[in-house]
Amino acid sequence: MGKMAMSKKGLKILLAGLTVMIAGYILMTGGGSKDPAVFNYAMFDFRRLVAAPLVILAGIVIEVIAVMGKFEDKESKK
Repeated sequence: MGKMAMSKKGLKILLAGLTVMIAGYILMTGGGSKDPAVFNYAMFDFRRLVAAPLVILAGIVIEVIAVMGKFEDKESKK
């Protein structure tokens, strides 16, 4: 079988970054109003404006590390 472009450790880090990004998007949800005539200030809280984008950026950094990093598998050392 041919050699994969990424190691198993790199793929695990890639999935971890994806999970962190999904968590950031989940943090960003909500804050809407059931009545469109009523303005809801909940959409301007710390979680949606600061925490969620920082979590998404952290996920992107993890993705870049997973793609650009060089990780060795235990099997490939043999």
